[in-house]
Amino acid sequence: MDPSRRIATKTTTTTPMSHSRAVSLMILVTFLWSIAGVVTRHLDAAQSFEVTFWRSLFNAAALTIALAAMRGARLWHDLAGASRSLWLSGACWAVMFTAFMIAITLTSVANVLVTMAIAPLITALFSRIFLKHRLPTRTWSAIAIAGLGIGWMFGREAQTGASLLGTSVALAVPLAAAINWTLLQHISQCEAAATDTAADSQNMLPAVLIGAILSALVTLPFAWPLLASTHDLGLLALLGIVQLAVPCLLVVRLSRELPAPEIALLSLLEVVFGVLWAWLGAGEHPSGSTIAGGLLVLGALITNEALAGQDLRKPRPHQS
Repeated sequence: MDPSRRIATKTTTTTPMSHSRAVSLMILVTFLWSIAGVVTRHLDAAQSFEVTFWRSLFNAAALTIALAAMRGARLWHDLAGASRSLWLSGACWAVMFTAFMIAITLTSVANVLVTMAIAPLITALFSRIFLKHRLPTRTWSAIAIAGLGIGWMFGREAQTGASLLGTSVALAVPLAAAINWTLLQHISQCEAAATDTAADSQNMLPAVLIGAILSALVTLPFAWPLLASTHDLGLLALLGIVQLAVPCLLVVRLSRELPAPEIALLSLLEVVFGVLWAWLGAGEHPSGSTIAGGLLVLGALITNEALAGQDLRKPRPHQS
């Protein structure tokens, strides 16, 4: 490899990002993720599996164009020689893209959202077991309080729409997310430990593409016959590009900056933003318990991030 090219690669892949900027971008990620509910309410004919199929297909198309522009011929080399880590992450993305839609056909949306709220706890446990990360008490507290907030928002509805099969499928989403965030964090640690693997985090970007392709292939038989109108296809393209492709690429990059449990914890904002979108874009007025639970989630996340910022500003003891 040309030495100058290698130096340039290192420079672009190891540029540091402040914690506040990383958190701000993660909030943007959850904001983009959250538009799915309000957009699907405006579809004419496409439903259920067809929504997932078209969303994943447009996601795959957008990722192919973006990654080909970013990586050139290396993209196809990475896919052809995909490592086990890349395939595992891709499988996790496929489950995250697909299982939610399957779950809401088997149980209530409220039950799915409450089940997904355990993602930060699972991620924290995986991070502790597999990465040996010791989380501060404030993060454990935020996980507990935010989970309580989600339960407060949707607990009553979840009780009336509970289904063992639906809950089991919904559980696949936080499990896949926890595995994915932990894996990406492990790759990031390897990158920091060995400069020769500086491109490893970048090489995990095609995993999102693998996940999108797998999701589209799995859901196509269940989506047939395709009924989406031209209007629907425009909205589904918006979901594939803006709601999935852009934020998912961003979160892979942010996995190098934020601990896996923090990513999972901030991801709960998707639920809060989703309620806000439904209120503003679909006229669905939230109940008092939904507002109270949402404020509890926001309070837990804001407090945790404020304390994290204070910790980062504290002078570290000098090590001789």
